[in-house]
Amino acid sequence: MKKRRLGKTGMVVSEICMGTMTFGSSCNEDEAFRILDKAYDSGIDFYDTAEIYPVPPQKSWVHRTEEIFGKWLKTKPRDGIILATKVAGPGHGWFSPPLREGKTALDKHHIRRAIEGSLQRLGVETIDLYQTHWPDHDVAYDETMEALTELKEEGKIRYAGCSNETSFGLMKSLWTSDKYNLVRYDSIQNNFSILNRRFEDELAQVCRKEGVSLLPYSPLAGGVLTGKYNGTTKPEGARFVRYMAEGERQKRMSNRFLNEQTLASTKELMEIANKYGMSVTVMSVAWSKQHDFVASTIIGANTVEQLEESLKATDVILSDEILSEINAVSKKIQYPMG
Repeated sequence: MKKRRLGKTGMVVSEICMGTMTFGSSCNEDEAFRILDKAYDSGIDFYDTAEIYPVPPQKSWVHRTEEIFGKWLKTKPRDGIILATKVAGPGHGWFSPPLREGKTALDKHHIRRAIEGSLQRLGVETIDLYQTHWPDHDVAYDETMEALTELKEEGKIRYAGCSNETSFGLMKSLWTSDKYNLVRYDSIQNNFSILNRRFEDELAQVCRKEGVSLLPYSPLAGGVLTGKYNGTTKPEGARFVRYMAEGERQKRMSNRFLNEQTLASTKELMEIANKYGMSVTVMSVAWSKQHDFVASTIIGANTVEQLEESLKATDVILSDEILSEINAVSKKIQYPMG
């Protein structure tokens, strides 16, 4: 599998990253091990988790994903794995993280509490890429970056990254790091797919100019870009079918990912993929990793079979003609996820 440098770091990672957010909820430990083994045997050396996983976040199973991954990691050479995890950060009112009694600000205290827990659950001394899961614009960026700098000096992390960050937040953090000679964010992990191209509006330019790599998550738009929701009946047990029966936050997320515009876009994208002899899954993963500001595309799976389909995109390079047809769909149905 091809490799790419992550930001300005010394790490070179596989261009596909294995996401783990369902391990311990919709994906049990045995299947998670099979998925991880398949990913490893396929050349993936980059793995992403978080203290708040699995999803949907619940107090009854929070931390379970890191525990599962930590058990699997003991079966592999530690030096051969590039491990990424995240400190939760705040929920901004619409979401209360089900850990530390919902007190998860990105100050020194909570970052310290989070890292110690993750290191223990993962069974490692050092995390290769430590990311802030949600930004905390109400906490001074110098405190957050100082905390991450201390962790690096102590050998607990190698590099830092952010997730779900804005253009303001990323630039503010980089300015703070430059001014005070602190650890910088070398990566940003945001939602990015053919159905959600907002990253291209501003953040892509920040990444290009500042040497920050995007680690796009949800390249299949939460499974919508597999085409499974385009049938006459909704697939039983699928994520957004389950979410519609759960809390208000899950319902809002379902409506964002699954609506008339996303289904119409997916229908046209499926026709393009079929025209060129591939599944829309393969085309979507290939599209994601075919951007100059992307270091590694994060894929997820609940079964080995799902992973195998995504892995078919490993050596696929979309032609200018295919890209042009995809762009035409995006222009016709603009911002289907809002």
